[in-house]
Amino acid sequence: MSAQTGTARSFGAHPLRAISFGDPAVSIERTSDGIIYLRPTQSLGAYPQRLTDRLHHWAREAPDRTFMAERVAGGGWRRLTYAELLTSSRRIASALLARRLSPEKPVMILSGNSIDHALVAFGALYAGVPLCPVSPAYSLISRDYGKLAYLMKLLTPGLVFADDADRFAGALAANVPVGTEIATSFGEVTGRNVTTLADLMATPLHPALEAAHEAIGPDTIAKFLLTSGSTGNPKAVVNTQRMICANQVMIRETMSFLKDEPPVLVDWLPWNHTFGGNHNIGLTLNNGGSIYLDQGKPIPGGIEETVKNLREVSPTVYFNVPKGYESLLPYLRDDTALRAKFFSRLHAMFFSGAALSPFVWNSLDELSVKETGFRVPMLTGLGATESGPFFMSVNPRTSRSGHVGLPVLGNEAKLVPNNGKLEVRARGPNVTPGYWRQVELTKAAFDEEGFYKFGDALKPADAGNFDAGFDFDGRISEDFKLASGTWVSVGPLRARFIAGTAPLVRDAVIAGINRDEISALVVLDLDGCRLINPTLPLDDIATTAADQLIRDAFRERFARFLATATGSSTRITRAILLDQPLSIDRGEITDKGSINQRAVLEHRKELIEELYRDTPTSRVISLD
Repeated sequence: MSAQTGTARSFGAHPLRAISFGDPAVSIERTSDGIIYLRPTQSLGAYPQRLTDRLHHWAREAPDRTFMAERVAGGGWRRLTYAELLTSSRRIASALLARRLSPEKPVMILSGNSIDHALVAFGALYAGVPLCPVSPAYSLISRDYGKLAYLMKLLTPGLVFADDADRFAGALAANVPVGTEIATSFGEVTGRNVTTLADLMATPLHPALEAAHEAIGPDTIAKFLLTSGSTGNPKAVVNTQRMICANQVMIRETMSFLKDEPPVLVDWLPWNHTFGGNHNIGLTLNNGGSIYLDQGKPIPGGIEETVKNLREVSPTVYFNVPKGYESLLPYLRDDTALRAKFFSRLHAMFFSGAALSPFVWNSLDELSVKETGFRVPMLTGLGATESGPFFMSVNPRTSRSGHVGLPVLGNEAKLVPNNGKLEVRARGPNVTPGYWRQVELTKAAFDEEGFYKFGDALKPADAGNFDAGFDFDGRISEDFKLASGTWVSVGPLRARFIAGTAPLVRDAVIAGINRDEISALVVLDLDGCRLINPTLPLDDIATTAADQLIRDAFRERFARFLATATGSSTRITRAILLDQPLSIDRGEITDKGSINQRAVLEHRKELIEELYRDTPTSRVISLD
């Protein structure tokens, strides 16, 4: 820990790269019952009525500019210009209008990020037909198609698209009702007729196309984005045109460097999540940028594709989850040409989804200083699928892991006392009207003033100066009491535990409700573990968890972390290194790598019991 702090001081002394950035002031209202309202003092300003207005703008102003590019066989890039996207969108929209699709019969997309996926999505947006991008894992990794079958009943799609019918044949045959149209780029589904994307794109322009597009308004549903319940089935979050369009203006006015030049992204973040599908695709379109689709992933055997892409394309802004930066770090450190290309025109980096460890953050600062002489700003904030997602943002000067900043233009934040914490709630044009066909869940998600209840807690970075912004203080639903009645604040404890055991630990599930002591189930960082033992296989979790060098290195860091405990609420005494991957089927983890603490605790009860046996088993690393 002390070495990391020293590194932060060393490289923190170097100047930040100067970038354009909006930093609005907020007004603060306190009520007699302890509620605090934070409101930006500046108004948001106008935003488009529909997302495709920006497509028309850029197809007119920069018709031949690349909007999107993806790798093709042979290693080149397939490119889609703004003009081509508009033409294709209008043809596909005409096909969807001819089929009388609607919110009751939306478009469902099963396959991942691709140009063909984008063509279908923008065709739906142009027609005013909602789309729902579904995690490919529900079709390709799930063993029982449980979540996919549930979604078919919840959404009742009128058309289901998968780019490769052969690859998705099992999911399509088992879950798409007879009578519901299947569309695909190529391939077949045994026993079913399929419509090709080429057929959709060959549709003559519908006579009502212009009127249908003009009728799209702020309340028109643009898409349904799925978010998981704590342990149950996904909820379909209604995303209106207002939400997406307003949120893009919020992003542009905050990250105002996006106005300085059209952004260039190299991006893998899945479009079935709001970070990739709303935030990144939206800011590319809104600002006339170009997005290069990265088919790599921050996993062993997947990061190499990301590295290949970054050797060819220099991003102007780079978005990733913490695991992505962790996986990329060794390559940036060892490959001088890659490092030069990556930092050459990079205005800022941004992370979301989890805390970025001090080790990774300081290492990126170090490499940035080595390459450019300054630190490239690392940005983050607070958001949710229900908020479009952009709700709160740091500024470059105060950004650090765990800090979420202040509400951005157009948003109000409400902080409500809750068991000694401040629960944050949001209201603004970017906030969802609710969950599709789930009235009771919608009602429970909002308070009496119409604020969306995030379920997160915040605390002021400086108790005497709220203008300094706020820090993340954990999920309200994750916190628990020990047998003594002492509250455990899970979020901050988990973040400190991960930082204290770096680079071995990617994440942790904190256990201890109604127990005398706190314990942890540990998700190892396989890349970090190979820094300790380079002979470990790339993707063998069981071998890594059993490796004596890793267990010894973890025990050493664990003991140092335990020595920093200030009481029972921060004292973790036992841990198990997980030797099996977390399950998407059981809702333990998303395809973006976010862990659902409650779902893991629910489904790994036998491991929890093992942690608390009077005599620890050989798997348990105990510091009692």
